[in-house]
Amino acid sequence: MTARERAVVLAAGKGTRMKSELPKVLHRVGGRTLVAHVLAMLTEAGGIETCVVVGPEGEAVASEAKATSPDVTTATQMNQAGTADAVLAARDFLDAHDDGIVYVLFADTPLVRPETIDAMRARTAAGAQVVVLGFAPDDPTGYGRILTTADGEVTAIREHRDATEDERAVRLCNSGVMAFAVPGLSALLSEIGNDNAKGEYYLTDAIEIARAKGYRVEVAVTGSDDVLGINSRAQLAEAEAVFQTRARAAALESGVTMIAPETVYFSADTKLGRDVTLEPNVFFGAGVTIADNVTVKANCHLEGATIGDGAVIGPFARLRPGANLSNDVRIGNFVEVKNVEMGAGAKANHLAYLGDGTVGDAANVGAGTIFCNYDGFNKHRTEIGDGAFIGSNSALVAPVRIGEGAYVGSGSVITKSVPDGALAVARGSQDIRENWAQRFRARMSAKKKAG
Repeated sequence: MTARERAVVLAAGKGTRMKSELPKVLHRVGGRTLVAHVLAMLTEAGGIETCVVVGPEGEAVASEAKATSPDVTTATQMNQAGTADAVLAARDFLDAHDDGIVYVLFADTPLVRPETIDAMRARTAAGAQVVVLGFAPDDPTGYGRILTTADGEVTAIREHRDATEDERAVRLCNSGVMAFAVPGLSALLSEIGNDNAKGEYYLTDAIEIARAKGYRVEVAVTGSDDVLGINSRAQLAEAEAVFQTRARAAALESGVTMIAPETVYFSADTKLGRDVTLEPNVFFGAGVTIADNVTVKANCHLEGATIGDGAVIGPFARLRPGANLSNDVRIGNFVEVKNVEMGAGAKANHLAYLGDGTVGDAANVGAGTIFCNYDGFNKHRTEIGDGAFIGSNSALVAPVRIGEGAYVGSGSVITKSVPDGALAVARGSQDIRENWAQRFRARMSAKKKAG
């Protein structure tokens, strides 16, 4: 990258078709907000200074933008009078450094990739001063058509309702995304008028103005999925499907085995090592990192978890935020882990809840074990030392520590810490009453007959 690059991301739309109290661009695809997708892409594309334009009540959007990219600036479009007006809301940002390239993108178009920016960047490097991003949908009805000369220069963008039959036959459509490599961009955009049915200032009108000034306008082409805009819940679901298809393909390419890829769901920040195997129906929430040689068996739900090399998870396991599993850990069927550090080789193979604590290296947590971590007001920690053995159906009432190499007898309710190497058994003594069952049955049968 040679020229200074900046981007204006338009995020002021109300999104009324979403029928939601949540601002449209704060809805999520792959567990990440729409605006955060665009900002993350710009970061990946390489050092692009960014300003996000929000609406007059856009505090939540601005906060999300800052949380995603701390260096981003924001501007407010007070009247929402069209796309050119929205870009001019960032006039101070544009005028502060009146050089290089300015990209204009939309926060409700979350699937644009860095490669798309590269394609626009290449057109400006080859001499274009304005670049329009085009795509060729299966059905172009309703889209503005990009009209070009024989040598590829853009002459106009014709809205569908205004196009002739010949112009409607053009397959190349306008995405709305543009790049400008012109001096005085604010001044150029200020020449755009609002003499149209809606009385709005359209960014596409910049093409005619730019051509009148002798600027070369060209088109870069991308796939329809890249510029899929979201204005409804149906389009949100469509974008989610595209995201998941891309994520699955990337995982397979990186060395992950998936038995039924179409049943695995990723988040935008899922990180997978090599030789990971994912069985069917695995769901990744935000914040999951998996090392090499891990197997996640069928029907598992993972979020906020870190999993070390060689671990085996599931089937039917749930890892919640703060689950930090070292190498070769075994988490079996119907085990839930939340905010627990598990040492190398530790095991909880069946029907257990582990919440708020530590499990030492090579410790074994038996079936039915519960970390009783909550007293109705506060959370408390359970500590299990290296090599300890927790018998089945045990309740460990936190705060409590089970020492290294210690044993807890099955069925125990442990309320006091257990020293290293000790055995703790905390259950009532067994009372056997000979022939009680037959006397009980006889008595109950007689009662039933007496009615």
